[in-house]
Amino acid sequence: MPPPRPPVLILASGSPRRRELLGRFGIAFETRPADVDERAQPGESPEHLVRRLAVAKAEAAIAAAPEPDVVALAADTVVVLDGETLGKPTDADDATAMLGRLSGRTHVVLTGMAVARRTAPPDDGSGGEVELAPAVQVAVEVDATEVTFVELTDADIAWYVATGEPLDKAGAYGIQGRGGVFVSSIRGNHDNVVGLSLVTARRLLAEASVDPLRPLS
Repeated sequence: MPPPRPPVLILASGSPRRRELLGRFGIAFETRPADVDERAQPGESPEHLVRRLAVAKAEAAIAAAPEPDVVALAADTVVVLDGETLGKPTDADDATAMLGRLSGRTHVVLTGMAVARRTAPPDDGSGGEVELAPAVQVAVEVDATEVTFVELTDADIAWYVATGEPLDKAGAYGIQGRGGVFVSSIRGNHDNVVGLSLVTARRLLAEASVDPLRPLS
C-alpha cells in the first residue's frame, strides 16, 4: 500500500499580508480566498464576529476544495474602539472619520483564526471511488492586541488617506505599512494586528496534524 498523501494546505484569504506571514514558515500552501458575507449580525459582539467569520471562511474553503484530504486556515480581523467594531472603511471619508476616532487613543485589534480539516477515509485497495469523509474538524481561537495611536493632525490623516493604504484594512490603517508611523505602542502580538498570529496559527495547525515547521511530504 502506498504511503498516504500529505494534506493540501489552503490559506482561505486573499490578503497579501496573511500570505506573506504564512509564507514565513516555509511550508507549501495554496491561496484560495473564501467568499462569505462579512456583515455583523444584530447585537453580535466583535469577538463572536471574528470567530464566526473565521470558521465560515475555513469551512467554505474546505467545501470548495476538490482534494479529499485538505486543511484550510482562515482569519478575520477587526478593530474595536469603545466596544464598537471598526471594519474596513467604505470610502475615503469613512477612513478619515475612523482615523480621527483612533487618534491619541488605545484600541483593540481582534483576529479570529480557524483551521478546518477534511480527511479522506483510508484507501481499501479496491480501486473504487473514494467518498469524502462527512465530518470536518474545526479549531478556532481569537487573539487580542492593544494598539495606541499618537495624536493625529488633520494633515496627518489627509496624507495617509491619500496614499490609499487605509481603504482595504480594518480600522483604516496598516501597522506594517505607512500606518505604522502613527503607532506609539502595542501590547500583545504584532502579527495579530497585521492579520495572522503565527504562534496561534501554528498551534491550530498542529490540532489538524500539520506542523508548519516541517514540509508536507
